[in-house]
Amino acid sequence: MAGPIAEWYKEHNTLFIWPDGAPGALGEGEEDRPTVTVSLPKHPNKALSSVVVCPGGGYSHLALGHEGRDIAEWLNSIGVAAFVLKYRLGPKYHHPCQMQDVLRAVQFVRAGASNWNIDPSKIGVWGFSAGGHLASTAATHFNNGNPSSADPVERKSSRPDFAILSYPVLSSKEEYRHSGSFINLLGENPSAKLLEHLSNELHVTANTPPTFLFHTNEDTLVMPENSVLFYLALRKAGVPAEIHIYEPGPHGVGLAPGYPALSSWSESLKRWFETRGLLI
Repeated sequence: MAGPIAEWYKEHNTLFIWPDGAPGALGEGEEDRPTVTVSLPKHPNKALSSVVVCPGGGYSHLALGHEGRDIAEWLNSIGVAAFVLKYRLGPKYHHPCQMQDVLRAVQFVRAGASNWNIDPSKIGVWGFSAGGHLASTAATHFNNGNPSSADPVERKSSRPDFAILSYPVLSSKEEYRHSGSFINLLGENPSAKLLEHLSNELHVTANTPPTFLFHTNEDTLVMPENSVLFYLALRKAGVPAEIHIYEPGPHGVGLAPGYPALSSWSESLKRWFETRGLLI
């Protein structure tokens, strides 16, 4: 990472979510120590909402520009705090490390809410592509925290209060699966049980948080059926949900600058924030 993207991260406060080392760490390098980069709005909205941002990259790398920095800046522009997550990646790391990282990030932000003047009951996750799979994992595999833990972060719930999934990898069903992401996450020959466990549309319940989904019909890398299946599961469970599938547009567009029709999706997201009481 170099240039303006690297400079943006250097200019912002980056924190280790496990200061003493992550569980299952295989070293002490940058790739072994997950972080959040904190980006606070100059003019916070009165809802004091915040979002843990999960960039995509097929679980092998992180798109820290258009799915990290740019998202944080957009959130800040509407008065929302952003925490860009750098999670562990394959092939060095497999499940459950990535899930541990995103759940810990939600707990970490919740535990430090007073430090950043954010509402601990309005902490969301936003993921893109494979990062969308990770965000949906947080939305379906969270825990209530351990009140007896000596670690104050571990005492907090890891349940996000809302989720945003942008052209997400979701289903492990063979006809819809993004094979590269699941290989990097689970290895070459995962069991059917493990694939089912992380086919997140199968694990939606009434406790899954309200969710906004965005995809394009022309996406040939991650099929839009991923979003549709998750939306239908949310609807069946009675979870508030909104889905937008645009006809044009390739995979990985981020906020879609340069795509006049497609870029309107972020305005729909902003209105959803308002509807959910996340912008006041």
